[in-house]
Amino acid sequence: MPNGELVQSIGRELPYLRRYARALTGSQTAGDNYAAATLEAILSDRSLIDGMDTRVSLFRTFHAIWQSSGQPVDHDGQSNQEARAQQLMRRLTPNSREALLLRTIEELRYDQIALVMQITQSEAEELVRIAVDEMGQSLAGKVMVIEDETIIAMDLKGIVQAMGHSVTGVARTHKQAVELAQAKRPDLILADIQLADGSSGVDAVNELLSEMGELPVIFITAFPERLLTGNRPEPAFLISKPYSEEQVRSAVSQAMFFASTEGLSTV
Repeated sequence: MPNGELVQSIGRELPYLRRYARALTGSQTAGDNYAAATLEAILSDRSLIDGMDTRVSLFRTFHAIWQSSGQPVDHDGQSNQEARAQQLMRRLTPNSREALLLRTIEELRYDQIALVMQITQSEAEELVRIAVDEMGQSLAGKVMVIEDETIIAMDLKGIVQAMGHSVTGVARTHKQAVELAQAKRPDLILADIQLADGSSGVDAVNELLSEMGELPVIFITAFPERLLTGNRPEPAFLISKPYSEEQVRSAVSQAMFFASTEGLSTV
């Protein structure tokens, strides 16, 4: 692949590698450090990507670095919640969470996950099954939905409740979101970025976080590129519309897993 095409191809996939790295580490800074190391490795050794699918090559190179580094965490700038989450993640079956993220959030096929992780396809399938079981053991909590489309809001509410969580309510605007959260503090927020009255779900979430401190947030949006720029703080969990139930369940389980290190309030 000519250099120009390679740069363009990597550029298209890089935001999603950063999304994966951020969800895996629980930190934008740590995730970006791993993504940068991946790019440096590819630039120094073109054979890592030549003749292969760009996305698979990027994730495979990332995974090799992640494994060889012993998955260290740079605690500079890391919150207490992120640090405790990293400690808890060490108790999980090795590679299970990585496989689950690759399957559900990044939507790689099992044969692609096998290539990324250098395992067999059956092993990849088993790791995802294990991860679903382990991540599903996180505590039940209260979830607030910020979504202006009624059908989508009701679908999200149904998925969350079927997982054993409660839903504090649905907000369609920035103002409603703030009022709802103040009335009943959530343990997790599911939010769109474009709301009914033209207000911003991002602004609503930022206001809530400034008032309430650390809360896990999952953004579900038809405009993921608006939150994958690297120019400002980005969410650990970002799902593109149209989404699948599997994606939502995976993201909620993992976000609750992070939250469980803080201790969820009683439902």
